[in-house]
Amino acid sequence: MSMAVLFAIFFFLVILGSPIAICLGVATFSTMMLFTSISPIEISSMMFEKVEHYSLMAIPMFILAGNLLSKGSAATRIIEFAKSIVGHLPGGLPISAIFASIIFAAVSGSSPATVVAIGSIMFGAIMQAGYPKKYAVGTIATAGSLGILIPPSIVLIVFGVTAEVSIGRLFMAGVVPGIMLGLMMMLVTYIGAVRLGFKRTTPAPFKERLAKMKDASWGLMTIVIVIGGIYGGIFTPTEAAAVAAIWAFIISVFVYKDISFKDIFNVSLESAKTTAMIMFIIANAMLFAHFLTIENIPQGITNALIEADVDKYMFLIMVNVLLIIAGSFMEPSAIIMIMVPLLLPVAIALGIDPIHFGIVVTINMELGMVSPPVGLNLFVTSGLTGMSIKDVIVAAFPWTMTIFVGLMLVTYIPEIALWLPNLMYG
Repeated sequence: MSMAVLFAIFFFLVILGSPIAICLGVATFSTMMLFTSISPIEISSMMFEKVEHYSLMAIPMFILAGNLLSKGSAATRIIEFAKSIVGHLPGGLPISAIFASIIFAAVSGSSPATVVAIGSIMFGAIMQAGYPKKYAVGTIATAGSLGILIPPSIVLIVFGVTAEVSIGRLFMAGVVPGIMLGLMMMLVTYIGAVRLGFKRTTPAPFKERLAKMKDASWGLMTIVIVIGGIYGGIFTPTEAAAVAAIWAFIISVFVYKDISFKDIFNVSLESAKTTAMIMFIIANAMLFAHFLTIENIPQGITNALIEADVDKYMFLIMVNVLLIIAGSFMEPSAIIMIMVPLLLPVAIALGIDPIHFGIVVTINMELGMVSPPVGLNLFVTSGLTGMSIKDVIVAAFPWTMTIFVGLMLVTYIPEIALWLPNLMYG
């Protein structure tokens, strides 16, 4: 009975268009008041306790680092470096946008931030080079989704906290799938450009490539510091976030000098707003997940699926379908906080590695960012380009299907995700 009331209130509020955090919080609070003896004060304390997690401290730091770099010229310098490497190929500018998105995703850790930073610069350039508008829009909308897979990723941090697994391993597990998806998207872009009649041009001289790389090196060092520091055991992922924020501040204010001390307040305020939104979602989602746990819902689902003799391959198909649908309607962090406590015990019981499962979940979240009706990247791209949501969806379809193919590969070939963390951590 309690679960029926919980989900009835939740979906009623979703239908009314309430923010997902409010839906989770109100549904859980109301149900706990009706069916448990827990007082309102205890419920409030529980919410605060749920977000008092050391690893969650990384979220505001990575958000601040990403905002500092995206507001400055780091994105422009990374784009110029990408153009010098692959700009001579058929489809060179769109491929450069994807390449730059891969690099910037590893710097910012945010999908919408990657779309804005790269798209605001590259969209006009791709159009001026004679590419169809839909072609330019499709690459930008989908390439930005790599921001939640390639470390440092806020989504991977949330999964690590929820699943209680190593965030360092998750970061390493996201590297190969992220690069693989990026290369697959580049290949689709290249084939499309050849069919449109674009020709190969003269590659940039080696000296020019070296100069562009040197110019972008301060921004690129963020990746080296974060990944190298975690792998080298110098600091934890949470400490890496703080180091990344300090590094982003130093290069934006003192090296590139494109952010003044006056801008720091606005950048910090924007970062604080984003952090507050994410943490409010996490607090309510963790309370929701806690109630499901005390009602033994995860255990019940696990037992039911095992008794039904569902193997891990069928289970993974079910998970992918469920998460793609959920990702089209909800914010990634909320989905993870709700779904992972339900699905992870089943995955472990079926012999699925939780790190592999985390990457599968995250790629599903990527698809959700570019899937109708409410994929966030679709709206961000629409706002940047002035195209309708419908046209953005159509334009992004070939690259969206590329991500889907990559999802299938990672789902059924776990070594793609597990090879690097196993190599590094044993």
